[in-house]
Amino acid sequence: MARKWIVAAGALGLLAVTGCGAADMTKQSSPYANVKGAKSVTLSVQSWVGARANAAVATYLLEHELGYRVDTVQVDEVPAWDALSQGRVDAILEDWGHQDQEKRYVEDKKTITPGGDLGVTGHIGWYVPKYFADAHPDVLDWRNLNKYASQLRTPESGGKGQLMDGSPSYVTNDKALVKNLGLDYQVVFAGSEAAQITQIKQFAKDKKPFLTYWYEPQWLFNEVPMVEVKLPEHTSACEEKGTADPSTVDCAYPTTTLKKYLNTEFTHKGGKAARFLKNFNWTKKDQNEVAQMIAEDKLSADDAAKRWVKEHPDVWKKWIP
Repeated sequence: MARKWIVAAGALGLLAVTGCGAADMTKQSSPYANVKGAKSVTLSVQSWVGARANAAVATYLLEHELGYRVDTVQVDEVPAWDALSQGRVDAILEDWGHQDQEKRYVEDKKTITPGGDLGVTGHIGWYVPKYFADAHPDVLDWRNLNKYASQLRTPESGGKGQLMDGSPSYVTNDKALVKNLGLDYQVVFAGSEAAQITQIKQFAKDKKPFLTYWYEPQWLFNEVPMVEVKLPEHTSACEEKGTADPSTVDCAYPTTTLKKYLNTEFTHKGGKAARFLKNFNWTKKDQNEVAQMIAEDKLSADDAAKRWVKEHPDVWKKWIP
């Protein structure tokens, strides 16, 4: 995940993108984008599994209900806006808020059009396992984190407590928060969402304490209950200050309504596909159900989408134009 206000989990290549096709959009454009006369759609898919769940179900329905050829491409969050503006992809289904890109492409250039809410609310925070919070309730106040730094030390954290993040590609506020709040912690990157999940599950299996950057929606909460550490309240003043200079951030992450964005030309010429993607709207529970099938049950994205579609016609039939 990341995810943003100045964030972006992500967030945020962790896992291979599945679908009919895949490409790294930082290196090339999709061969199916802007093919005149072709009934095709190109979706940008971020690396975290929730975004892959969105794309899996959208792809399945576009192909099986509307007869489109769908290509999925993995792009980091900010480059995805460039690709969308240029028409190299047609839609982003989960954006965590990028104010600079919105102003540039939606307000000024008008090459990108809002596609409506995804239906899911996103939140980033710092979490500890519930078993550790139950034993040490005061750890849930950031002011007490230094008290537990020695218990949260790892070989990778250099004598300080470890704050575990996911992929280095995520744009997070964590290094600024550690510095500005005077915390005796070191941000350590697991390397990817998948690696971070593996580490969290191992810590939980061994009943070891940990402090991690994490986010909702995320299916892992179903397996490893975690409790959020309360950081200084997020305020508009802190956000404005942080937008101007990310190194000054000293407050919590915001809660974000996740949104969809479409290439403007695609909204006019994309026909039923464009209308379908605007209509696409589901809940955190829906997304987590598909995400868990992909990440934990090891179903292919197509098989996970097929199972979800079969079980939830009351949800998706409303999306079909």
